[in-house]
Amino acid sequence: MPARDTGPRARAEPLSGLDELAAALRALPGVGPKAAQRMALHLLQHDRPGAMRLSVALARATDSVHHCERCNTFTEDTLCTLCRSTKRDEALLCIVETPADLLMVEQTHAYDGLYFVLMGRLSPLDGIGPRDIALDRLLKRATDGRVREVVLATNFTHEGEATAHYIGELLANRGIRVSRLARGVPVGGELEYVDAGTLAQALRERRPVA
Repeated sequence: MPARDTGPRARAEPLSGLDELAAALRALPGVGPKAAQRMALHLLQHDRPGAMRLSVALARATDSVHHCERCNTFTEDTLCTLCRSTKRDEALLCIVETPADLLMVEQTHAYDGLYFVLMGRLSPLDGIGPRDIALDRLLKRATDGRVREVVLATNFTHEGEATAHYIGELLANRGIRVSRLARGVPVGGELEYVDAGTLAQALRERRPVA
């Protein structure tokens, strides 16, 4: 009887449908092995129609959703809804890191300009450089002759700040007015619970009352 191959060259067993589903669910942020397994079991045991809807929706989205040619956010058309709007101020261009950040700015109802989505931020430690965040497309967009002010709305992380500084230098050298989101005490916040860094920034960026 031939010996069973149990060495490192032994052929790996193919994943079962359940294991493959759990492995796929681990692609979601914050989902570990156990959570993925629970999700997979729940879908198969309690909500198979929901699993089918999820499958169809994922297939459709990956096939039809791409980047807007003008602002780089996600859309199913050549241009997204905001870029096609005639009610937006073309002289204002807000730069954000992700489509989720764009949606947050929109929810404020305090901005009526257009956007450019970097789909990331500079992070040399992670190997993410200027070419990885569509800076060539951004420069072309910002210097199209219609933009008068660029609002840097990257996150207030080390990477976000570095990205804002880098982009700000590039645009300022091209004669474009550049502004940065202000930082400070949140609306409704109590000083007792505000961290020292935020409070210090609020003091530095104080403005006259009248």
